[in-house]
Amino acid sequence: MTTQSDLLYTEEEEALRSAVRSLLADRCDPAGVLARTESEQPHDRELWKTLADSMGLAGLLVPEGRGGQGATHREAAVVLEELGRAVAPVPYLTSAVIATETLLACTGDPAAELLAALASGRTVGALAVPFATAPGAVHTRVRHEGGTLHGEVTGVADAAVADILLVPADGGLFAVDTGRDGITVTPLTSLDRTRPLATVTLDGAPARLLAEGAEADTAVRLGLRSGAGLLASEQLGLADWCLTETVAYLKERHQFNRPVGSFQALKHRLADLWLRVVNTRAAARHAADALATGSDEPNLAAALAQAYAAPVAVRAAEEALQLHGGIGMTWEHPVHLYLKRAKADSIALGTAGRHRTELADLVDLPAPATP
Repeated sequence: MTTQSDLLYTEEEEALRSAVRSLLADRCDPAGVLARTESEQPHDRELWKTLADSMGLAGLLVPEGRGGQGATHREAAVVLEELGRAVAPVPYLTSAVIATETLLACTGDPAAELLAALASGRTVGALAVPFATAPGAVHTRVRHEGGTLHGEVTGVADAAVADILLVPADGGLFAVDTGRDGITVTPLTSLDRTRPLATVTLDGAPARLLAEGAEADTAVRLGLRSGAGLLASEQLGLADWCLTETVAYLKERHQFNRPVGSFQALKHRLADLWLRVVNTRAAARHAADALATGSDEPNLAAALAQAYAAPVAVRAAEEALQLHGGIGMTWEHPVHLYLKRAKADSIALGTAGRHRTELADLVDLPAPATP
């Protein structure tokens, strides 16, 4: 029997939010993020070090006995909300959520050692599947021969900054050190430069076995499920920033000797967007709580959150761009960073259409075919 979901934030979660937001305000301003997207190193390694090492956020999902902080998906969701508000160029979702959750589902010493390394923040991990892969979807596997891996995986998020790749192969799930011979990580031209994609080419790369058979498949599925469920919190933070900044701008911008925000048509658009953001918060909190406590079916909660949150984040970013008028179209204004992140997130870990189909299957309702 499931218990009722708690969608409210606890005092501890609000304190965590305050600490993360304060740090990001000092260390991750829009001008700095934009400068990084135009450089050869879009990831902010110093910010990641502070978040992961000094604040211990990389190990939130890892039990204390295994080297982590012993928190839950609820706390991780709060962190992702704030990272989404700042479009922070750090590998939190890919390393501290997806890769970490994948390792938590693996038994054995190799996985335990690697999990502790990721929890410390000194090692960054990434699951080597295309970032568009939905939980439970068939993904490209590489070939395993005599302790080495051969093949290519494209569209891997944050592979360029990862120290360890978790690679699903035909013999199970393997760990590959990106610094070893036999592996090449080639950056791709990504819409969202704050979370760049890359092609991983394996040509005899030495690999350590982490899990086999059904255990490996389950581990990958659970990692992607947590990623999809908590991605909704990132999208919530992004949408909330877009709404807040747009309301503030429309209060200041004057036309015909009155604030632009006083026009009834714009009030209606903002009210509609506010309602969508509020509903997104409910869906994202429900997913985080379900993943943390089992208060509802986690697969259903994650699918529901992604089916709703992804379109709202895109809508919020598009409205912010349009309602900022001419200034919103400039490269110097940060709104384009949010639009790119929202668009990229909308196809990450499964599209909204894919999740709606999954949701229909889970509740045994017919759904239209998704192309």
